[in-house]
Order: sequence, then structure tokens, then C-alpha cells
Amino acid sequence: MALKTEMTAEEQQQQQQHTTKRRRRRCREQWIKNHLQLLCIVALYLWPWSLPYVRAQQQKFRTTPHDLQVLEGAEAMMRCEVTNLAGAVQWTKDGFALGFEAVIPGFPRYSVLGDRKQGVYNLRISNASINDDAEYQCQVGPARLQSAIRANAKLTVISPPSSIEIKGFSHNSKVEVRENQDLQLKCIVANAKPAAQIVWYRGNTEYKPEKREDKVEESTPKRFTTTSSLKLKPGSDDDYTEYTCQAKHKALSPDMPMRATVQLSVLYPPGPPYIEGYSAGETLRRGQTVELMCRSRGGNPPAQLIWYKNGSQIRMAYRTSGRLSENIYTFTAEAGDNKARFRCEASNVMSKDPLKAEVELSVLFAPLHVTVAGPTEARVGDVVPLTCTTAPSNPPAEIKWMVGGRQIRNATSKTIVSPEGGWTTSSNISTIVEPNKRSLVIICHGLNMQLTENVVSTHTINVLYPPAPPLISGYIEGQIIPAGSVQKLLCVSSGGNPLATLTWYKNDKRINSVLRAADKSVSAEITILANVTDNQAQYRCEASNSATEIPLFQSTTLSVHFAPETVKIRIEPEELRPGMEASIICDSSSSNPPAKLSWWKDGISIEGINNTSKPGLWGGTVSTLEFRVNITQEMNGIVYTCQSANEALQRSVHEAISLDVLYRPKFVPPPSSTAVGVEGESLQVSLQANGNPAAIAYTWTKDGMSIPQSDGVEHRIFAESGTLNFTRLHRDDAGVYSCSAGNSQGKATLNITVVVEYGTTIKSISENIIVNPGEEAMLSCTVEGKPLTEEHVKWERVGYDMAAKTTTTFANGTSYLHIKDAQREDVGNFRCVADNRVANPTNRDVLLIVKFAPEIAKSPTLLRAASGTGERGRLPCRAQASPKPEFIWRQDKKDLPINRTYKYEVEERKIDSLTYESTLIVQKVAPADYGAYECVARNELGETIETVRLDITSPPDPPLSLNILNATHDTVTVAWTPGFDGGLKASYRVRYRMADREQYKYIDGLPNSHKLTIAGLRMNTLYLFSVMSKNELGQSAYLPDLTRAQTKEAPPPSQPASSLGGGPPTTSQTPLGGTSGMLLFVGVSAGIAVVVVNILVIGCCLHKRNEKRLKRGLEMLPAELTEDSSNTPNLVIIGISLAAFGFLLVNAALVAWFFVHQRRKKVAETTNQPGKTATIEMYAPSSYNDTVTGETLSSVSEKSESYSNEGSTQPEYIDEARKKAASTYLVEGTADMPPPRYQKDGTLPVLYPNNMVNACTLPHPRHNNAIGATAAGSNNAAAAAIHMTRDDQMLITKGVYIPSPSPAPPPDGSYYNMNSDRYLSYPPMEYTAALDFNAPPLPMTHLQPITVTSQAMLTSNGGATLIANGNAANAVGGGGSGTLRRGILRGVVGVPPPDVTHHTSPGSPMQILHDLHHPINLSATTLTTSTTLNGSMTSASTHGTLPRQPQSILKDPNRNKQQQQQQQQLLNASLVGVGVPVSGPVGSLQILNLPAVGPGLGNNLLMTTSATYDPSGVGPMSSFNAANVAAVSQGLSCPVAYTDADGHLV
Repeated sequence: MALKTEMTAEEQQQQQQHTTKRRRRRCREQWIKNHLQLLCIVALYLWPWSLPYVRAQQQKFRTTPHDLQVLEGAEAMMRCEVTNLAGAVQWTKDGFALGFEAVIPGFPRYSVLGDRKQGVYNLRISNASINDDAEYQCQVGPARLQSAIRANAKLTVISPPSSIEIKGFSHNSKVEVRENQDLQLKCIVANAKPAAQIVWYRGNTEYKPEKREDKVEESTPKRFTTTSSLKLKPGSDDDYTEYTCQAKHKALSPDMPMRATVQLSVLYPPGPPYIEGYSAGETLRRGQTVELMCRSRGGNPPAQLIWYKNGSQIRMAYRTSGRLSENIYTFTAEAGDNKARFRCEASNVMSKDPLKAEVELSVLFAPLHVTVAGPTEARVGDVVPLTCTTAPSNPPAEIKWMVGGRQIRNATSKTIVSPEGGWTTSSNISTIVEPNKRSLVIICHGLNMQLTENVVSTHTINVLYPPAPPLISGYIEGQIIPAGSVQKLLCVSSGGNPLATLTWYKNDKRINSVLRAADKSVSAEITILANVTDNQAQYRCEASNSATEIPLFQSTTLSVHFAPETVKIRIEPEELRPGMEASIICDSSSSNPPAKLSWWKDGISIEGINNTSKPGLWGGTVSTLEFRVNITQEMNGIVYTCQSANEALQRSVHEAISLDVLYRPKFVPPPSSTAVGVEGESLQVSLQANGNPAAIAYTWTKDGMSIPQSDGVEHRIFAESGTLNFTRLHRDDAGVYSCSAGNSQGKATLNITVVVEYGTTIKSISENIIVNPGEEAMLSCTVEGKPLTEEHVKWERVGYDMAAKTTTTFANGTSYLHIKDAQREDVGNFRCVADNRVANPTNRDVLLIVKFAPEIAKSPTLLRAASGTGERGRLPCRAQASPKPEFIWRQDKKDLPINRTYKYEVEERKIDSLTYESTLIVQKVAPADYGAYECVARNELGETIETVRLDITSPPDPPLSLNILNATHDTVTVAWTPGFDGGLKASYRVRYRMADREQYKYIDGLPNSHKLTIAGLRMNTLYLFSVMSKNELGQSAYLPDLTRAQTKEAPPPSQPASSLGGGPPTTSQTPLGGTSGMLLFVGVSAGIAVVVVNILVIGCCLHKRNEKRLKRGLEMLPAELTEDSSNTPNLVIIGISLAAFGFLLVNAALVAWFFVHQRRKKVAETTNQPGKTATIEMYAPSSYNDTVTGETLSSVSEKSESYSNEGSTQPEYIDEARKKAASTYLVEGTADMPPPRYQKDGTLPVLYPNNMVNACTLPHPRHNNAIGATAAGSNNAAAAAIHMTRDDQMLITKGVYIPSPSPAPPPDGSYYNMNSDRYLSYPPMEYTAALDFNAPPLPMTHLQPITVTSQAMLTSNGGATLIANGNAANAVGGGGSGTLRRGILRGVVGVPPPDVTHHTSPGSPMQILHDLHHPINLSATTLTTSTTLNGSMTSASTHGTLPRQPQSILKDPNRNKQQQQQQQQLLNASLVGVGVPVSGPVGSLQILNLPAVGPGLGNNLLMTTSATYDPSGVGPMSSFNAANVAAVSQGLSCPVAYTDADGHLV
């Protein structure tokens, strides 16, 4: 829109400029017109006199246009100058007038240049083309007394040829053609004006053939193509010749001719080959290197040369250089090359037949070797034939013999041609072997006389002689060789030629031996590892050579002793059963000498019978021994061993056998014949039976019905072998189950009784019991369960003295509670708790109603009402009574006419069994109706009157109080108690600020909610909070900024925060967390996003602008639109670029700020580290409401453990200390559901539900098994602890708390129920009016604590002992105040909710009573564990004075007087040392709920203290102790417990 507006303004401005120009043009035209008229008049007047002069000055051409020739694309200038110009001048083209303007329309390349005053009209044609080729005329029009003149000129545009080519061939290509084959070359020069000429060149010389055909054609208008054709018949001389076609044209520069060239490649046959390197008749020697070169010149392509030897191809590789081909064959002359024919053949594609050249070699060579053939052995006198043969030789070789050193003459020989070349020569002779010689040597010589080379071969004939007989040594026959020993035998033979060959045999089987030869003898040795096979084995040695026909031999026989190798045991009969006799036989394998057999059992020898022997293998003896035994069932598996020993060798072998006795199954006795299970749980009964065979089949039955087996189908009860499985027990499953086990030998049966225990269930209770005061009431509770005894049903009521006023009886599963002398204080719920420790306990409440006079509730919200004039007013009146009260409404002491007129109506409703409400409805409220009304509640026991006011609607009152529920690193949760709403629906607004700043931030509360979570806070920062209410008529004032909370600093996940009281706190740092980290992340992300968007938008704008430019090229848009549209993207791009640059600067600033902030924070944390504490200090108002403003001053440290985790989704901020001391605690000794609050109003202090923001996690009731272990001492307590569940014992042993399930309990007074695993709400709670401080102190019996543990537990876990820091010798008076600080309570299982109240104690250290009428909720007070239970209260002393807190925080300055009246009552209480260590002045120790001292009550005590806790403080420690130490000496426990205003354990 902004761009569009800007364009519109520019258009308006341009329009105004055009209007101004038009006005000026009109004025100028008018001025010219007037002057022309004046000139015309003057010209008419002067015309007669100027006529002769005009005729004398006739117009003519000063420069006449002439013909012009121009190159296409150049500029043409047609000149035309006129003297005495008078007429108009224009140019024409082929008779077409071009006009009188300088710029010629329709001819953008044409323009007229010149000056009219000078008469110059030159026509300029830019970028001349063929279309400009025409005849032009310069025309000068006629004028007065002047005639028209004209001059013609022709413009010729020449154009060079566009291309030149030899058709079918590219430039500088080769044209392959055969010799004498016709070839046509056609040159084409295209698109020239005028037509080009063609010149042919052969090489560098112009070629002018006789037969040439040229042709010119007009290819396009005024353009011509010239064609020239040559016809050739090339020969071998034309090979490598270039033919060039060149175009001649006037438009071509001579320096850059246009040419096309081809090169001819003429194919023709090569020249004949010739051989170099060997001449005919030349002689070669074997081994000489020969190089034969074959060459051929000419030919296209060059000749291919191939060598052949005796017709076989031997080499194809050749090389070319130009038109010369060469193939060189190099080799070493061998015998086979003699008379060999080497041929070279030359050919190419143009050869019809190969061209050949051939040579024959002559090679001389001597024989390589001679060979002598004949026998190598002979006896004396034998005639031996011999033959000597030579290898091939050229010329043939001669043979000469020498036998025994003598030359043999006249030996015959013969020569034959060798197929390998040359000749072979052979010669035969014979000789006689003479005696006394061991060998005869024959030598044969082969001689080539021409080459003078000689080769020799030697042949030896051995003369044979027989050896001497062999001799065996190393063993004497009859000698004993033990099996396993090594025995060596040596055989020696001497003499003989050649020496004898010795061979060993074992029982005719050849065996290997070690041979050794000497000059005249030879030996063979064998090594024997004696075994059973060598006994009676024959070893034989044989000697032989070529001279013996039968071998010579000698033999020996060995004797070997060996032990038996195996023992076999057999039983007769094979199957054994109890009652039969069996024979067990042992057979030993062969042994030499015979083996001795023996039987053994468990290391004891058994005598055998029938010991027999018989011959065995390898010359040994086989032995047998047996024994008999009577078979019994118990003998199954018994092992018998047979041993066979060779006493001569001291070696033995044995074998064992286990008896396999078949018998029917027999059950292994189970630990008990009864199996006990719990209903709903699984049970497994396992039995085992032993039998042989071991494959036993089990069958389970109950009452004759078979139990199904495990077959893959789901059964609640199924059998799996000997195991009976109950997946989920039911009470009907109890009974006797029979298990039968059987195998092939028989069956056995065993009965098991299954007992199913199930939890207690309350079947019925007595209805609401109503009795008169003073009467006895009996409540009943019928229970079902197993087991079930009187001990399994208990009656309880929190804060009620059950032992003093009640008795119980039990009969037939029903427990009866008898209340004697029932009075008003007995009204309420009595809880029947059934727990047999099998399942979760069950309980039901029985309401006891004792008739009493009405009691009207005095809550401020119930005693005020408001209504507008003319509207309906509603005044509530709520009362408790029994029987039902009658309500009467009065005004000015007069009864109102209820339901008798339209003015007044009453609505009554019953809230619960004791509470009733009457609502007075006033119709159309008038001014006179405003004021006080009396509500009278009466029944047969009396009446009560209370005033209820009706006021006009008004702005609401401020909320009564504002509390901090929770604080994290960036959130704080607040809750407020609403005040009077003014008669209209109220809403709420919370304001908050940082403590060091004055600027507030505001946030509205949610509808129908009195709680709000404020997020987005800084870490580790102190904030102040306030709240106001508003309705339609206005708003209330804000509460003072006294409620404060400090956000936490999130610890790193790897480092747990330090526990309170455990030492100095640890400082946790997060590199990038909280607000600064999130701000950095958002800033960086925003910067990146803006840069990406910037790039996208710029690209889009550029794309659109390109599209518009393309569109503008197609459509001629007006100049104004074109200019505006082009400016729009530029403005957008500039604006977005500036914005992106700004965001980048902001992003960089954020990053820099973050790092500076982090660095400063680290420095500050390092500086402040020693001063940090891990405490929580909270200042809360009194329970009374009439003298204080209702503000709560809270200071929450970053390490405080008092926060709840409601709604928290960041478990990483829950450190180890929070896990152990969370906002919910494990409290023993209470039931799941508190009773309704039917107690008397006089015992209820003013507490509002939104102040009770921390509920407690209540444990399972059966965790209290050890409760009540009082007089029994530690032994009974330990015995009772055995019955506790495993988790209870683990809790007590470890001394830690179990945190509640996340999230933490809701801040509405709810509590966590372990049975239902959820939070449950308390019944309605009533409020009382403000109490008068002048009245006596309120009775505190409703704060009766509950015993939660035993002495044994406290002692074993380091029982919690209250230790006060002081000096027993110096008791100095002085006021002191302190802060309750929160830590981890070790060894104590009862802890209060974290609603910590700070008090100032103006009294002395002995002032133990402090604010008895104002209970203090002690938040996880840090206790020092100690087993010291005795001390002196007078040892407490004060070492200083702590600063006093503001007096407005205290409820009543005069309460000290009331405290003095109750000191004596405290001194009589049973006080066991439970306290808080202090390092400064001792504060006050407050004891709540001090009932009359008596038996069974001395161990119940609730204490608080207001001392300063210092974990680093060290000093003398003393323990408090009460006067009544009898309970301690008897082993009674003094637990620490906390109750709320209604007596409920919290």
C-alpha cells in the first residue's frame, strides 16, 4: 500500500509538469503565429522590390550524390549538399520517399545528417545490409521562384562468401583413393555478392586442368553460390599431394584468403623385399649370432613383412618409416639351422600375391655328447657288449675306445643323417671281465676333425662278490623284557661287493632299521618298545647283494612280561530288582604272568568266589573272579570296583560298576505338609519323588478332580511335573491336594494341605450411634479374614484417650467398642481398623453422636452477607447439634415471618450427620433490611444465638493472607486466603517486583482459584509479592509487600546440592540456563530466521522483477508504469535488508550481553560463596486474625528443602538432598483416612485451608506393627520389628525419608493415600471466630501426638536427641530469639510439614513454654542423633542475644503471662531429649499437647524450638530431660510427632 501511494504521488507530479509544458507550448505557438503574420505583411510589402534578386540566386547542388560501394555491415554515407537552398529536401529509395525528418520512420538505421543553413543533407545508413542495395535520389522541392532539383546515386552492398568447402571432405582431411581410380573434387563457395571466383592449387602451384566445370547460382535474393568440379585419376606420384580450393572476392582481404584443402592418400602395392645379413655360401658356427634384415620400399600402406623358416612363420613384428618397411630377425645359430631356408614375404592391401626373398644357411657343429650303452654289473669271466653313439655333428664325428686303460683299435663304426641336422656316428665292441678287479672302466671319445672338438663319456662295470652271513647281538634268548621297556637289536654283515643289504623282519613283517656302512661291513639296528605283541615274537635279519641268489639270515625270539589292559564287569541277571540274588563277574584281559583279581566296595575289599584262569592272547593268561549279593532298593547306585594286578610288574587296572536297581517312586519328605498362600498372590507347591527309572509321571488331584497340566493354555491352577502352581490364589482353593508319582515299577501318593490367607474385610459396622450424655455407647465392627483374631481388629481415634474411656470385646468375628460416660467431647468418628498383615488394612468409621446443644459456626465468611438494593439477600447460619436443631431468625429481637410473606424465606439443608445450615432469603432488599439479624439454633438440650449482618454490596476486602507454596529457579507459586467478597464474585490480581527495584509487574489469578504460579523469573533473585481482590464495584488495597521468595539457582545434574546442616552449601552453575540462556537462544534463532527470510524475500523480488522485464520486452508498457514497477522491488529489498541488518546487530548484542552477564555472575558467586547458607527462614503470623495484618514475611533460600514439586517437569533440579528430604514425609502411626472434624469448636484454632499447603504422605497402616511396644522394652520392640515389612525395616535402618510421588501433594489440605495411590481430600473443616487473648489458654488435647516408633528403633538408629548448646555452670538470663531451620532428620520417622514459623523468645533460657496457644509447624528440623537420654535442663545457658523480630509479628505481647502459668505443667511432662543444636543463645523450647501425666501417656510429646542452628558450631553439648524419667528408665520410647489443628497427624 505504501508503494502504491508513493507511485500515485509521482504520477500526479508528472501530470502537473505535463500540464505546465503544454501551457508554455501554447504560449510559444501563439507568439510564433503572431510574428509570422507580421512577417507575411512585411514580405508582401517588400516582394516587388526583391523579385529580381531572387531570380538571380537559383538553388543547385553543391555536392552531387555519387554511386557508392560498401561492405555489408559497414556504414554508408550518401552525400548531398545544396547551394541557395529554398525548397524542402528529402531522400528516396528506389522511388520510395523517405520523408523530410532527420529520423526516418520505419528505417531505424537511416538518418539524415547535416545543416539546413549550410544546405547539407547527407543520408547515413548504419550496419548496411543487402536490403540497402538500391538506387537513392536526393530531392530538393520547389519554392517560390525556385524549381525542384534531383540527383541520383546507386548504393551497392557487397557481401563476402559465408563459407567454402570441398564437398564431402572437411578442411585438411585425407582423401584415400586407390591407384588409377577416378576421383572428383567439388568446391562450393556460398552466399557471396557478387558471385565469387574459384582458384585450384596442386601443392603450392595453381592448377589449371583442362576438364573443369564451374557454375554460379543465386542461392538467396542478391546472393550467389559458385561451384567448381575437378576430375582426377591419381597415381602413386599423387600420394601425399594436397589440392586446395580458394575463393576470390572483392570483399575478401588478400591477407586472409578463404580456402579448403584436402590431402590425397593413394593406395598402391609395395616394392619387392630384399634380405641383408647373410650371403649365399657363407658358413656359420653353432652358437654364432645371426641377424637377418628384410626390407621393402614403397607401397601405401607400407608393406607388411613376415619371416618364415622352412615354411613355418617365425616373426611378424616389423616397423615402418615413411614408405619403408623393415623386419629384423635375430637368433643364435643351432644345429637345426643347418640347411634351413629363411623366407621373407612383403604384401599390403594392393598386393595380389606376396613378394618373396629367400636364403639357405650352412652351419658347422661338433657333437654335444657321446653315449655308452652296456651292463653296469658282471661276474668274473662274463663277456660284456658295449655301444657308443655320438650326438648330431657337421661334418660327421669319429669314435675312439679305451677299455681298462687300453685303446681298442679297428673298432667298426657307421654314420647316418640326423633329422635334427648333421650326422650321428655309432660304434660296437665287446670285452671279458677279468678276476681280481672290483670294477672295469670304459671310455668313448667323439671327435669333429674339422672343428677340432672332442667329447668323452665314461662307463663303469662293477665286479660282483657275495657277503658273509649276518650276526645278531643285544639280546639273549630267554631273557625277560618288561612291557614298556626299550630293547635294541644289532645285525652286522661283512665282505661282499657290493656290501650286503640288511633287512629286519618281525614275524615275517618287514620293519625299518637304522643302517650304517663301513669300508668292508654294514650294520642295521632296530629299537623296540616292548609290548604284549612282542611276547614270543620272532625277529629275523637278512643279508643279500647282487651276487647272492638266496639271502643269508639269523633270528631270535623275545620273552615279554605285560599287565592286563582291560577289566570287564558283567551282572547276571541284567535287570536288578529288590529281593533277588545277583552274580557280579569280573573278567581280566590277558596278562603275563597271570593277573590277581580282587573286589572292592567303598575302599573295603570283598571276598570273591570261582577264581578261574585260561590261556589268553600273546601268550598270556585270562583270569575271572565273581561274587554274589542280595539286591535291595537302597543298593541302587552302589559302586563296586574290580581290580586286576600283575604283581611281577607292579601294575594294575580296575573297572567300576554302579548297580541299577529298579523300584517304584518314593517322595522326598517335604518341610511341611501345609502350604500357606495369600489370596490374590501366586503360590507354588513343589514335591519331589525318587525312583528308578527316573522318568516319573506326576498327577495332582483335589477331591477326586484332576488338576490340568501345563499345556500352553492359561489355567489359574495347573500342575507342572511335581510342582503345583496357583497363578492367583482364591480362598476357595484351600483344601487337600494329592500328588501321585509313578513309573514303570509302581506309584506313590502324598497329600498336601493348602491354606489360603486373605486380608481382612469389614463386612458391616453399626450405624450412627446416638446416645444421651452420660450413657454408655457400644460400637460394633464385623470383620472377615484369615487369620482373624482379636489382635487383628483395633479401634482408634486421633487425639482421643482410647485407654481411659473405652474398652473392647471380640466375639465371632465382631469387635465391640464400649464408650463409658459419653459426653460432647466424645462426638466424632471412631475408626475400626482390620489388619491381619496379609493384605492392605481396611478401615471404616463409625460415628458416635452424643446429644448436645447447638453450636453455631463463627467463621467471618459465614457471619457476613451482602446484597444490592432490590436484589435477593442470602444470610447463612451453620450449626452443629444433635438432635437436629430448629432455626429461628430474628431482627430487632423480633421473630421474622418466615414463609408467611413473600419477603422472607428460609432454606435448610443437612451438611452431614451433625452439621445443619439455614439460609435466610430476603426478597427485594430495601435499605431498612440492612443490618444485624439473629440466628437462633435450639434443640431439646439448649439453644445458641449468633448475629449475622446483611450489608449492601461493596468492594471486596483484601485477602487475609498470602503464602509462598513453592519456588524453583524461574517460578514462584503463591496462594492466598480470600477475605469477604462484598457480596459479588471476586477475582484476584497478584503484583510482584524484584527486591531491589520499584517497578511492579501484574498478573491476574485464574477463575475460581486461590493459587497462582508466576513464571519467567530470574534465577537466584529475591522477589516481593502482594495480592488484591476486586469485584464489579471496585477493588481492595494490595497487601503490604512483606511476602517474599527467592528463586533457586539450578544445580548441575552431576553435582547434588548439599544437605541442610551437612556443611557449607555448594554453588551450582549452569553454563546456559534460565532466563539468560533462553534469551540467548531466542535471540540467535530470531537472527537466523530473519536472515533466511531476508534472503527469500530478496530472491522473490528479484525473480518478480526479472519476470516484469521479460514481460516489458514483449509488451511496450508506458514509461511511467515501467519506471514505477522497477522501483518497487528496490524499495522492498532495501527495507528488508536494513531490518535484517538491525536484527543481526541486536543478536550480536544479546550474545555479548549473555557472556558478560555469565562472567559477572561467576565472579559474584565466587565472591559470595562463603556467605551462603543452606537454611530457610520463614516468618508467619499467628493463628489469630484480629490484631495482625495477615501478611506473611518469607525468605526462601536457594537450597531450601521446603518447596513442593507440584507441577514440576524438571527433575534435573531435584538434587540428592531433595530426594531425601522432600516436602512429603513418611509418618508412622496413623491411619489412611482422618475422621471428620466433629470436635468441639472451642478446641479449634483459626486456621484457613489455604494456609495448609503441605500435606503429608501417610504410610501403610501395617507399617505400625511396632507401635505400642512400651513397657516391654527393647526386646519386645525388636520382636515386634520382625513382623514389619521389609520396606519398613529398610527405612528405619537407613534412617531416611521416602519422598512422596511426583508431583508433590496438592496445596489444598489433601493427603496421599498409599492404598489408592492418589491424593484424597479431607472432610470439610470448620473455622471458629477469633479467640480472646484475655481468656484462659485453649485446651490442647486435640494435639495429642501418636507414638510412631520404639525405643529399640531409636537406639539402633541413633535415636534423635534434643541437644542444647550451653554451659551447665553458667546459667545467664537474657532474651533470645532464633530461626527454625530445616534439615534432614536422621533416625526419626515422624516429621512435620514445612510450614515454619519464626518466633522471638523474650524470656530466659528456662522459659521453655512459648506460645502454647499457637502451634508451630516445624519443617524438618535438623536433629543431632545421640543415644544420650539423660541430662539436666538447668545446663542451658545463653551466650548472647539475637536481634529481636518486629513486635507486630507476635500475636499478643502479653502472652508471656499466660506462658508462666503453664511452665509447671511442662515440668511435669515426660520429656525425652529431642532438640536442636544451637551455637548462639538458646531459644525457647515449645512443648505442644501436654495431657495429664499418667500411665501410658508419658511417652507422648510434641516439641518445637526457636533456636539458631549453626552447622559449624561446636561446643559443649547437654541434653534436656524432664522430671519424670521413670518412663525412660523403663525403656519407654518418646517419639516425635506432629498433628494439625484437628488432631490429624501431619
